[in-house]
Amino acid sequence: MNTAFLPRALTAAFAVLLASLAPARGQTLDKVSFGTNWVAEAEHGGFYQAVVDGTYKKYGLDVTIVQGGPNENNRMLLIAGKIDFFMTANTLQSFDAIANNVPVTAVAAIFQKDPQVFVTHPEYKVTKLEDLKPLTLFVSKEGVATYFQWLKHEYGFDERKIRPYTFNSQPFLANKQSAMQGYVTSEPFAIEKVTGRKPGVTLLADYGFNPYSTLIETRLDLIDKKPDLVQRFVDASIIGWYNYLYGDNAAANAMIRKINPDMTDDLIAYSIAKMKEYGIVDSGETLKKGIGAMTDANVASFFDKMVRAGVVKQDIDFRKAYTLRFINKAVGLELRPKN
Repeated sequence: MNTAFLPRALTAAFAVLLASLAPARGQTLDKVSFGTNWVAEAEHGGFYQAVVDGTYKKYGLDVTIVQGGPNENNRMLLIAGKIDFFMTANTLQSFDAIANNVPVTAVAAIFQKDPQVFVTHPEYKVTKLEDLKPLTLFVSKEGVATYFQWLKHEYGFDERKIRPYTFNSQPFLANKQSAMQGYVTSEPFAIEKVTGRKPGVTLLADYGFNPYSTLIETRLDLIDKKPDLVQRFVDASIIGWYNYLYGDNAAANAMIRKINPDMTDDLIAYSIAKMKEYGIVDSGETLKKGIGAMTDANVASFFDKMVRAGVVKQDIDFRKAYTLRFINKAVGLELRPKN
């Protein structure tokens, strides 16, 4: 365009516009790899959303999501420097990293509530956590070593009631006087599919089991060398989660189904609905601080509970397990529906 005959003010404005567009056209995206801890599912949806809707690109990032699974160890890839970020399951894993001098830390907590539940038969009415005590409890080996120790210490649960949970629901289905561990976003759906009836669901987070879950973890050296990249990845992921929960998530769900054909439309819809209903992602501190929020008080509270339950040792410096540097900035709050 020939700007010679434009008024001086318009010429200046046009020059500013061209200058603002130039970086976007010639932008070099920073390549980033993010490893999940399981196969693609709705519980990872915000990250896929940020890929498909261009949010990561808007933040100058070319993000590759490296799918986890039963035969993958993406956390080891993080430690080895093969990937940049990792989705760690919960705060206990962050404590374990510090106890073993692993140079990683959590930079955001996508799940404010851990999705761990006990599923019960609809005939057995549970009105409070203690109602589970008389039942046979199907609990995994990891569950026995972690949240069940808290149940035993805080609520007086009896280990003699435990039976091994091998991620097979048949023993639970065969025993009406039993409860089975699961995630609020998946196992109740599977049980209802089989039985045709909605099972009872008891979310441990509602009774004081308060780790953060689905945290974004990275290496200390990446924070030291590229703090701006870490900030952009955290911010873009937060925006992705707001858009996934409250916006048009069809493309993200299509991507999840393509990567993991076992994911069905109805399971994805169920998982999203339960994340909203139980405030798994967006509740508590996030209402003011934004998705991804963490607080010193909550981490200290959970650490004290795990020390009392004998799950972690008191002498570890748990404050090194996380940083608030990149969160609690109300990023994306305007994307939450007003109602």
